[in-house]
Amino acid sequence: MTARDAALQALQDVVRGDAYAAQALDRRLEEARLRPDDRRLAAGLFYSAVENRLYIEEMLSRFLERRPEPVVLDILHIAAAQLLFMDRVPDHAAVDEAVKQVRAAKREGFSGLVNGVLRNLIRARDAGELTLPDRDADPVAWLRVRCSVAEPAARRLIDAYGVEDAEKLVSWTPPRREQTVRPNRLRMDPAAFEAWLTAQKLDWRRGMVEDAYILSDTGNLSAHEGYRKGLLSIQGQSAMLAALAVGARPGMQILDACAAPGGKTCLMAERMGTSGRVYAWDVHAHRVELIRAAARRLGLENVRPAERDARKSAADLRLSMDAALVDAPCSGLGVIAEKPDIKYRQAQERLAALPPLQREILDSVADTVKVGGLLVYATCTVLPEENEAQARAFLQRHPEFEPDVADAWLPEALRPRLADGMLQILPHRDDLDGFFIARMRRKGV
Repeated sequence: MTARDAALQALQDVVRGDAYAAQALDRRLEEARLRPDDRRLAAGLFYSAVENRLYIEEMLSRFLERRPEPVVLDILHIAAAQLLFMDRVPDHAAVDEAVKQVRAAKREGFSGLVNGVLRNLIRARDAGELTLPDRDADPVAWLRVRCSVAEPAARRLIDAYGVEDAEKLVSWTPPRREQTVRPNRLRMDPAAFEAWLTAQKLDWRRGMVEDAYILSDTGNLSAHEGYRKGLLSIQGQSAMLAALAVGARPGMQILDACAAPGGKTCLMAERMGTSGRVYAWDVHAHRVELIRAAARRLGLENVRPAERDARKSAADLRLSMDAALVDAPCSGLGVIAEKPDIKYRQAQERLAALPPLQREILDSVADTVKVGGLLVYATCTVLPEENEAQARAFLQRHPEFEPDVADAWLPEALRPRLADGMLQILPHRDDLDGFFIARMRRKGV
């Protein structure tokens, strides 16, 4: 398998199979067993194609009379990504490789079309003819093509942040592709973990969040022996903050209402030592198994996974939880750097359906929080209607709750961002995944 083949198959996994980008690429790279330089080429081709999908689609459409069958279109996307965003391979070689892929896919009849479309694309690129919609006349269309954002999401982002910041939000990527990990506190304290990272010859630095370590050039870290033995977890800093906002301590009873795949559940359980309980729910059985597997890998015996719908009343837990976390289903527009395909998957119907679903979950889970207990609402998006507006509407419906304005759980650099117990992290401003976190406490008698 060549680098182009690995990139093509990973792209098909994402576009045709709804796989997560990073997982799809890791899987195909493992299968291909490429040399390091070819792995980098495959990753570059794949991410260029995924991150710029709507832009590439728009430019290719100018040279296509009708849409070809999926495998041919995917081959065109990989080749166009190389021609428009990369300069490692000469143009003629990129075209020739695309034609070879079409033939290998037993689509010989399309080889002339692929050759002609790509050569026309090169000519238009060199002549400066690949123009965008006018930014001032139609900012939504401009953002849609320029940044490959679905139109409903582009419209909402512009309404909330303006064109300039909307572009920055969806264009932000870390300077390098890195992974953030944290130690399993039941196995190692931070000092021991740092010594272990160094002994493993891993390139690391401390993150902003407590216990966060940022690693470079790790490859597929989930295959590392330390990961398999439960010494560490792979988790972004913003996601860690959502769990740390709960303030888990030994002996507590905590509900994680939308818990899969279990990263936040496990962080809270580790902070509780071997005592207390974290009840971890998901509505899908196969995702509950992910929580169970994560807890087993890390040696956590105080996690109680269950297949439950957080929208439905939990009479058995009413007023019994010291804290509850609602990491709600959301549009995911804060984690585009990690999941670039999210930005063009946001249909109008899905965006409209999310706030009512979030409201339903919040109202139901709130009943489980005891007097004096904490309710944490979190999302990995930046849209106000899913975030601050949702939290403020909850507080209006539930006067028995009030904002918890304590900030000791936050890194010093983020404390000025906290307002009324609510934190909005913006990727381009804070160099972290975009997250919203609101802490709300049930009032005492």
